[in-house]
Amino acid sequence: MLYLASKSPRRHELLSRLGLPFGVLDLDIPEHRQPGEPAEDYVRRVAREKAGAGLLSVVGNPSALVLGADTEVVLDDEVFGKPRDGEDAAAMLRRLSGRGHRVISAVSLVSPARESQAVSVSQVEFEVLDEARIAAYVASGEWQGKAGAYAIQGRAEAFVTRLSGSYSGVMGLPLHDTVRLLREAGLDA
Repeated sequence: MLYLASKSPRRHELLSRLGLPFGVLDLDIPEHRQPGEPAEDYVRRVAREKAGAGLLSVVGNPSALVLGADTEVVLDDEVFGKPRDGEDAAAMLRRLSGRGHRVISAVSLVSPARESQAVSVSQVEFEVLDEARIAAYVASGEWQGKAGAYAIQGRAEAFVTRLSGSYSGVMGLPLHDTVRLLREAGLDA
């Protein structure tokens, strides 16, 4: 049985596109970057921790496969997590305005017998955003719960001048990499 160790509605939506039945594990895993930890290592670690915690919650099921994922926006090696409030969201968008940044998504698939992981790194460039556009976006509330204070699948898609990489990875679950991991684990995705 496949489980998604995530409360994210975006990850649920993306995994549903593959047509596989899966259960959802509602876990609350702390996401704190360690001092000196490279951004990609941090994202990989959090994805592994989510998958591992999910596996522990279904330990009685020997056929369990648990998928954990993490996505972070990175600008100049600074990880932009989920904003605390609207003011924090506006500050993040100001910093991303007119610049390119990386979006790192890691996916971990674990079972009682194995563990595998994939990482997708996408480059996203934003146009210059004036204060009125930032204020309107923040007022929409779409930034809430989103790394980097934006949802590429929503209104912020209009901010993007260039994307190189995985659109679904920027949303939160790189489907190409996820399918590869699932197939390697014996699921026909």
